[in-house]
Amino acid sequence: QTTADVIRAKLAELTPLELELQDDSASHAGHRGNTGGGHFNLTIRSEKFNGLSPVQRHRLIFDLLRDEMRSSIHALSIRAIAADE
Repeated sequence: QTTADVIRAKLAELTPLELELQDDSASHAGHRGNTGGGHFNLTIRSEKFNGLSPVQRHRLIFDLLRDEMRSSIHALSIRAIAADE
């Protein structure tokens, strides 16, 4: 199971209406400060984001991916969109 598979599985808890995950790890291989974790760009739309600030949306995502952020994810760019936007 890849890191991207794990990310998708954990974010399923947010019942996303849209989830796009791009793995950009290859373009960052060997850059300074990268200890081996992957680089990902995430776009996610969910009803669970309705009424939440961007910081609160990101916190939900980071809470779900806590273990991966400590090991297999080096960088994660997030675009979190509420369903009513």
